[in-house]
Parts: sequence; structure tokens; C-alpha cells
Amino acid sequence: MTIRLPHRVLAAAVVALSATGMLAACSSVDDDPATLTVGFVVDPSWAQVPVAADTGLFTAQDLTVKVVNFSSGVEALQAAVAGQVDVTTAADVPTAAALAKSNDIKVVGDGARWAGSRIVARKQSGIATVADLAGKRIGTPIGTSAGYFASNVLDRARIDAELVQVAPSAVVTAITRGDVDAVSIFQPYQAQSIQALGSEAVVLDGGDYRQRSLYLATTQAISGKRDALTKFFQAISDAGRKLVARDPAALDAVATATNLDEKLLATVLPEFDFTLQLGDLPVKMRELGEWGKAQGKIDKGTDLPDYSAAIDPGFLPTT
Repeated sequence: MTIRLPHRVLAAAVVALSATGMLAACSSVDDDPATLTVGFVVDPSWAQVPVAADTGLFTAQDLTVKVVNFSSGVEALQAAVAGQVDVTTAADVPTAAALAKSNDIKVVGDGARWAGSRIVARKQSGIATVADLAGKRIGTPIGTSAGYFASNVLDRARIDAELVQVAPSAVVTAITRGDVDAVSIFQPYQAQSIQALGSEAVVLDGGDYRQRSLYLATTQAISGKRDALTKFFQAISDAGRKLVARDPAALDAVATATNLDEKLLATVLPEFDFTLQLGDLPVKMRELGEWGKAQGKIDKGTDLPDYSAAIDPGFLPTT
């Protein structure tokens, strides 16, 4: 993992840290009301963050943003609940669980919708269709949107397979080495897995899940940094327009942040709707909360929250 300080906002620095070291380095956020510490899950789903950082959009808003990289939304949400970031990115699945356990964070934006979830299988494992997943081992970071998609595919096909816990950073190695028969993973690891397998890759659909790529803020930031949050989302909105227009500088920023080469990036980015919104989020979050309870990711005795009360729409640009 790394701590990434946008080079147009602060002096450029990339510091390699262990998970423990990274969280220790972010043990508290900056009290400056014009400074935000933002947890960024390294995924094109939140491509607006590196675009805003690297093309000067945060600077244009007189805003200082410190970006901390995470490999999954589960980790990023833990940092937010612990008060180690002001804002974090996370998909809807881990967010539904986090909101059931903590009142210290709220959803403040839905940055992108992604309908590109797929299971990537090894042809050598005898897999050609979803039905062939029966009895196979599917590697995925359980508790994330990728894990939910795998369950969704298996439930719809009415087949059983073993979901195996694999960290995002280990997915490509696991599938190419044959440790698992297939993987369910979000970007950029999905594209990297397909590329690494080459002609051995079998890409399977079959689910109806559309990932919501959320932004959450701590209640402390919401009460103490309202102006900064408003400016942050104006910059994020402007970054989304750059992405839609395929601005070369924006594409360079995403490629650098996600370690996707230009060819893969050209394939991945069109899968996303980068319109900043909130929409019918409470209904979907309730569904995901119920799934989390069924899967044991939320204690079965937990009363799910009023998800509409866990959303603050007051920071999104009106135009």
C-alpha cells in the first residue's frame, strides 16, 4: 500500500507502508477546515479522485487533499470509522455492512455505476460456462462487491461452488498459478487477470449486480468541514466530465493511479457511468444489508439502520 499525496496539491511523495504502518501514519486527520484526508480504493470506479488531484481541480477549489490508497473498500471504511480519513471511497456492499455497525460515517455521494462485474475462469479448469463453476474454487475478497457478485451469479444459476478468500493484490497470482479455478474481482484486477491468462481466460457473466461506487464522509468532517466537502465534490464532478470527454491528462492520471496500461484502460473506462448522484440508494442498501446478515457479514441479531438517514445529499453540485 502507499500514501499518495497529489503532486499539484502538496509536494509529491509516495511512501510504501504495511497496512499497520499506513494506518499509524494516518492516526488523525488534519484539523485545517480547508484540508481533507481522502481514502482512495485503487480502482477506476473512483477515477475522479486521481483526475482531480493530478489535473489541478482540487487546487482550483483552494482545497488541499491528502490521498491515502487502500486495496479494498473494507479497509478504507475501517479507516473512516476510526477517524483516520475525512472521506473515503467504498462500494455499496461493504458500505451496507459498515453503516449497520457505525453511526460515525454517512454516504455523501455515488460517484459511478459499474455493470462490468464478471467471473474470470481458467480454461484449464474445465470451465466454459457458468454451469461449469459447480464444485469449483472461486477466489474473491469475501465481503466486498466482488464477493457479492460471485454469490449472485451462483444463486441465479442455482449451483454450489466454494468461495475462497483472496486479497485483491493476490488475485492475479492465484488465478494464473492455478490456486483457484476462477476469480471474481473488481477493476483493475479483473482486467489484469484476463490479460495475464491470455487465451486461457474464460470471462463469465450471469449476475444482475450493478456496483455503486460510493463516497462517504465522517460525521466529524460533515459538521466541521462542510465548505471543504462542497468544494471536494465540485472538483469530483468536474473530474467526471473530463473522464467522459476522455481528456488525455485525465486518462494519464487514471493509468498512473491504477497501474493500468493504455490498452486496458481504453477497455475499462467505458464500463463506468461517472455521473455524480445518489438516486435510489437506500432501497439497494437495504437489500445488501439483508444479504450481509444472511452471509454472516452483519450479525444476524443486528437491526439494519434506516439507510435513508445514513445519506447526506447536501454536498453534491446542483448542476
